Amino acid sequence: MIVLYNILFFIGMTLSFPLILLIVLLSDKRRKTVLQRLGLTRVPNFQFPIWIHALSVGEVLSVVPLVKALKKRFGNIVFSASTKTGFDIANTLLKEHTDAVFFFPYDLIFSVKHLAKQISPALVIIVETDIWPNFLFEMKKRNIPVLLVNARLSKKSFLGYQRLSFFTKPLFLKFSEICAQSDEDTRRFGVIRGSSDHIRTTGNIKFDQANDSVTAEEAEQLRKSMKVEPSRKILLAGSTHKGEEEIILDVFSRVKKKYDDLLLIIVPRDPGRASAISRIFKSPGFSSVTMSELGKITPGEKTDVIIIDTIGLLRKLYAVADIAFVGGSLVCSGGHNPLEPAVFSKPIIFGHDMSDFAEIATLLLKSGGAVQVRDAESFYEAVIMFLSDPKKAQCAGYQAFKVFYANKGAVEKILQLIENYQK
Repeated sequence: MIVLYNILFFIGMTLSFPLILLIVLLSDKRRKTVLQRLGLTRVPNFQFPIWIHALSVGEVLSVVPLVKALKKRFGNIVFSASTKTGFDIANTLLKEHTDAVFFFPYDLIFSVKHLAKQISPALVIIVETDIWPNFLFEMKKRNIPVLLVNARLSKKSFLGYQRLSFFTKPLFLKFSEICAQSDEDTRRFGVIRGSSDHIRTTGNIKFDQANDSVTAEEAEQLRKSMKVEPSRKILLAGSTHKGEEEIILDVFSRVKKKYDDLLLIIVPRDPGRASAISRIFKSPGFSSVTMSELGKITPGEKTDVIIIDTIGLLRKLYAVADIAFVGGSLVCSGGHNPLEPAVFSKPIIFGHDMSDFAEIATLLLKSGGAVQVRDAESFYEAVIMFLSDPKKAQCAGYQAFKVFYANKGAVEKILQLIENYQK
């Protein structure tokens, strides 16, 4: 299987090399990271560290409590991410809790071998879904245990993996342990592997995010830095995707007719879109600025919309918001983590596609902690409901927090399992 994979990979790389080279040459951020992605990064030489890997922002944020706990118990920790935004977040949040943060290598044999030899980990932990054949086979050859934690398998992925079982079965058998989010995920991984051995339900580590990481003083300071009066209501749209801002504009335009003082803060999934989003809201006449432009606002000047063009602020912004919309859900992107606002007892709104967080979304809906909307009309009705009835908004926020708090504990279960590999 691995031979076929590398043959196909080599053919694909050969055919696309001119395009890849052009992209690297034209992209400043890719030029700066290409050596690391080829496995040529210099990682400090530690004594058999635990290597934790997460794909992007969501996975990095979810694994923070596990990283902190592992650092306290076992010492040397190195951390990798696949995307630039994931790397930046990890470098910001985990620098004090890891010994090195670097880019995960391309799945080339020489890249994987070089980095594996340099790091020589005692254990590898992969978060959720970022799975690469050469990497897994190399770890197996070196007898390095690999754990897949917070593992999930959507129905669509499950059916796809079943069709490619000749390829996926030996791949998933390379994992020493699979710690699944739910019993259904456990069942699906068992079917793919052909055995339920070394697969267990440990829960979702996203429920273990610390709920005290934003103090009242920090929230107040953030409001002041954004020049937002303490009494002003905030609608926060977090992790929005292209195509959602137009819907949000429709909703916001109508809500402002009843609640003129409402402030909209948008945190796009890709901060690079901030200026374009700001123009969308300026077009109909709203006062819209990016976060980096706030310093240019004169005292007394009122802002309708603030677009966040920096990373790492979303969690703090949820703390100051009055209503939270979770993006990636009004377009077919699977949604984002609704626990982020639930931690701060915020009433939550999300769209029709929460397939990447289906279990959490269902729990929040059943509890009354969230409202699911289909379109601009139902979105508008949900916002008006929470603004017009503060008690209902407070109750929804409380129910959201209860869901978050009642499902904590996955990190401790995973830690107990890891201890078996660190003896």
